[in-house]
Amino acid sequence: MSQPQAAVGAPAPRVDARLRVTGRTKYAADNNPDGVVHAVVVDSSVGRGRVTGVDARAAEALTGVLKVISHLNAPELPPRAPGFPPGEALRPFQDDRVRFFGQPVAVVVATTLEVAQHAASLVRVSYDTQPPSTDIGVADPADDPETYARGEADEALKTSDVKLDLSYRMARNHHNPMEPAGTVARWEGHKLTLWEKTQHVQGTAETMAAEFGMDPEDVRVISPAVGGAFGSGGRTWVHTSIAALAAREVKRPVKLVLTRRQTYFGVGYRPAYEYELRLGSDRRGRLTASTHDVRTESSRYERHSEDVLAAGRMLYSTPNVRQLYAHVPLDVNTPTWMRGPGYSSGAFCVETAMDELAHELGLDPIELRLRNEPSADQSTQLPFSTRRLRDCYRTGAREFGWHRRNPEPRSTRDGDWLIGMGMAAGVYDTARSAAQASVRLDADGTALVQSATSDMGPGTATSMTQVAADALGLTMRQVTFRLGDSVLPPAPGHHGSRTMASIGSAVQDGCDKLRGQAVTLAVKDEDSPLYGVSPADVVVRGGRLYVKDEPTRGETYRVLLARHDLTHLEALGSYAGAPESEKFSYYAYAATFAEVAVDARLGLVRVRRMLGVYDAARIINPRLADSQAIGAMTGGIGQALLEHTVTDHRDGRIVNANLADYLVPTHADMPELKAIYIEGEDFEADPIGVKGLGEIVIVGVAPAIANAVFNATGRRIRHLPITAEALL
Repeated sequence: MSQPQAAVGAPAPRVDARLRVTGRTKYAADNNPDGVVHAVVVDSSVGRGRVTGVDARAAEALTGVLKVISHLNAPELPPRAPGFPPGEALRPFQDDRVRFFGQPVAVVVATTLEVAQHAASLVRVSYDTQPPSTDIGVADPADDPETYARGEADEALKTSDVKLDLSYRMARNHHNPMEPAGTVARWEGHKLTLWEKTQHVQGTAETMAAEFGMDPEDVRVISPAVGGAFGSGGRTWVHTSIAALAAREVKRPVKLVLTRRQTYFGVGYRPAYEYELRLGSDRRGRLTASTHDVRTESSRYERHSEDVLAAGRMLYSTPNVRQLYAHVPLDVNTPTWMRGPGYSSGAFCVETAMDELAHELGLDPIELRLRNEPSADQSTQLPFSTRRLRDCYRTGAREFGWHRRNPEPRSTRDGDWLIGMGMAAGVYDTARSAAQASVRLDADGTALVQSATSDMGPGTATSMTQVAADALGLTMRQVTFRLGDSVLPPAPGHHGSRTMASIGSAVQDGCDKLRGQAVTLAVKDEDSPLYGVSPADVVVRGGRLYVKDEPTRGETYRVLLARHDLTHLEALGSYAGAPESEKFSYYAYAATFAEVAVDARLGLVRVRRMLGVYDAARIINPRLADSQAIGAMTGGIGQALLEHTVTDHRDGRIVNANLADYLVPTHADMPELKAIYIEGEDFEADPIGVKGLGEIVIVGVAPAIANAVFNATGRRIRHLPITAEALL
């Protein structure tokens, strides 16, 4: 039953836009249940050791302070099985160990936020300290690295005509969304409700159930709107457990919101990397071999991993590849996913190296990439479901004016500014997970679609409404999509570019089922104008069922349900997710082009313009897609030129844990940004033909800028961020 497509593909505005711009959207900390009190965390002021004393007398003497909780008086939590990431999760006040600077060592609960803040400043904590290890450059890696190999890379490098031996470094980055991490926790008997900033409401419910030894059905997590996260809300952090623990102890709802400074310790971050890359080719630029030796920081108590090596395995045709991925355990809090996790870090190294090889060979960087386009995924021996990267190169080169680029570094000037162009490819895995969505069509002709997914900014409710509207044959105004509540039908976490493919496919399935119910009801009803018509010949548009080749013959949902005395129809849509055994290699692709200007005397870098061209299959909403792409390019500019964490390795303190010293791009840094999407669908990947867009749009941005800086200056910078000092 093919349906007309009126909503999908249209640049529809966000369905919740008015609520957001008028300030009526409720975020986690905007909730104030009756009797709510406030909690403020006391952080450790040492980077490693043990707490030997907590003097809370001055704090407890303040009027309005309800309780100060530390390991000295916190209730013992039940044993908890290991989860994800591997290791021993940080739990609230269960021992006296200090694992990293800023670790919560106590919490103050008071009737007002001001009293709680003042009381927290009066808590005196004493320590038995040890020197922390926080420098990835000098610490030893764990002795169980992850490895991958095909062919004989080390031997092939010896006989390669051209060999490059390169070292790259990437600084730690922090997410810094507008909404800080926060929780409101309320107990009603043995049931717990959390208003939480999270990208995975059901994951948070499961984590909290495990934390307190509860049935997951007794935990409800509500998060209909997230004020940005970029991955920081992808798992449940210890402050959520602290809020729930405090609420149970004081027997009142508790609100706990991390300060901006505390977010640098209280949630994860993009980890720092050291990446050794050797690349070999023949004199025509055909890659012969590569080796990738990677070190990344992680905490001692957990191990965070991400796929930083994927591009080196499959982006280019390379017969001989060896890879090693080693964790360096440090006295830090655990890293986590940050936009384009793994892939954006790996792309900086691989794509900068490809630019270096192109310069060495005297080849155009696009031509080098075209000469190494694979016919299949060499890492899995599977064919690509779709791979339109050649189209991305051609379209980007034409639209950006690549032919105007002078390949000779430091040859183009505009007054005191050195001008350069660079480009880079990008790739990101097309993730799909099992999901469900309930669909209800009411007698008034409106529909309610529900799933426990989240929306941290891409416009989930809008894109799902578009899919549902077309599948049901309704206008978008007639469809409401509800999300962000753990009691709704199950959905995966809102990360990894899996939301559209996963929940969207479940929404499509549920709406198809419900529309099928209505059509069957009509064609079997002797009083219906559609009686006796083959269901395959009936379509729905504007809430009216009609014969596809005879539009005047039909009736509305409203009339059909009224005649049958039905208040509603309902269906449950489902999507099984990716199969265990894939038939194809599924990825989204990007080609990013950048033009920079570098002050010849001061070394300041300004991005003048940028273009991203994406093979992300079917685009549900071009306006939302542009929002994602422009936001990601902005984040990529930060990754390339500004963002880095400064740690005082004497005690593990993050020196620039604020937005005055940790620099992120602002409007003044933004150049002309443009996104183009290669037309196409990928129905091998999922029933709605999408690949996911939220991650791929940042992959390749940093190396495109770095390659443009080289073209402008002749200086090859192999560490991020690229600062003025590095260019002087």
